[in-house]
Amino acid sequence: MNQRVQRLRQRLADEGHDAVFISAPENRRYLSGFTGSAGYLIVSQEHAYVATDFRYWEQVGRQSPDFELVKMTQGDLRTWLVPVLERIQPATLAFEAGNATFAFHTTLKESLKKLRPALRPRLVPTLELVEGLRIVKDEEELQIITRAVEIADQAYMEVSAGLEPGVTEREIAWRLEKSMREQGAESTSFDIIVAAGPNAAMPHHRPTDRPVEKDEPIIIDMGARLQGYCSDLSRTTFLGKPDDTYRRVYDVVLGAQETAIAAVQSGMTGHDADRLARDVIEKAGYGEQFGHGTGHGVGLVIHENPRVARNAKNELSDGMVFTVEPGVYLPGWGGVRIEDIVVLENGSSRNLTRAPKTDALAV
Repeated sequence: MNQRVQRLRQRLADEGHDAVFISAPENRRYLSGFTGSAGYLIVSQEHAYVATDFRYWEQVGRQSPDFELVKMTQGDLRTWLVPVLERIQPATLAFEAGNATFAFHTTLKESLKKLRPALRPRLVPTLELVEGLRIVKDEEELQIITRAVEIADQAYMEVSAGLEPGVTEREIAWRLEKSMREQGAESTSFDIIVAAGPNAAMPHHRPTDRPVEKDEPIIIDMGARLQGYCSDLSRTTFLGKPDDTYRRVYDVVLGAQETAIAAVQSGMTGHDADRLARDVIEKAGYGEQFGHGTGHGVGLVIHENPRVARNAKNELSDGMVFTVEPGVYLPGWGGVRIEDIVVLENGSSRNLTRAPKTDALAV
């Protein structure tokens, strides 16, 4: 059985669970390798099952050799869950409370009523059972993420070199996506953000048909998804000669980012790491214009643990991969955000991102 499942079994033992019902797609993929769009896992100390429908039976055989296939019909839990639990006979069955809807939980309870009372397990909600394993990346994961970072870096460099007034935000986003896909990305990590001029004051602005103009800031936030893993990159540039506001804000944000990357260490909390960047921005007088966290974990999900934010209590440790992305946003003018991905190794950070931080383009 693969090491990820063995680590999960150890966590089950540590927390006193006999078996766990995995419903989150990213956790299903992490543990079993199964990439289909529908299915569940049941894992106990002695058994590991993947349940899915007819569309994926052959795929499971190829992707999940360590798991026993359970053939689902029409996605009805009752047709397959009861026989599986009769075989395992767990006293407790953990489920992923963070992923389960009220309707799913109700169906799960109703399914268990089909078991004889003596075999009916007690349902136990869990939070971040598998996510706690995913937070530290292994070497294979790190290699994939690094390649996803390289794809986004290259796409940004290609597209930014051709930016000129008149091209729309939507067109820039398409050029970035096209470049990443041509390099082998299976998709974007998220909907690409291109925010020009006053739109750059909105951290999650969606690209529009607004043309970019000379002498205004442009925030680009993008990422490539490769073999399920995400990258995340933000750069801000200025078409033309930067004005005093842009130069001042850009230098503050860049200083905050470089300070945080250089000083972040294993053993810090997410709050401690956030303060590294936030202190620089607050001292420059822009604290109220930096409303989001300094960073977030990146992996099979674009936003995952660890968190790097004002109220983040999680401890950072070697093997964690996360962004460092301070920003300042001025309504009516625009904004600046600069984002890299780092990995903690030997107590300090190593920057995976190589895209240049060019603060202006001559036009």
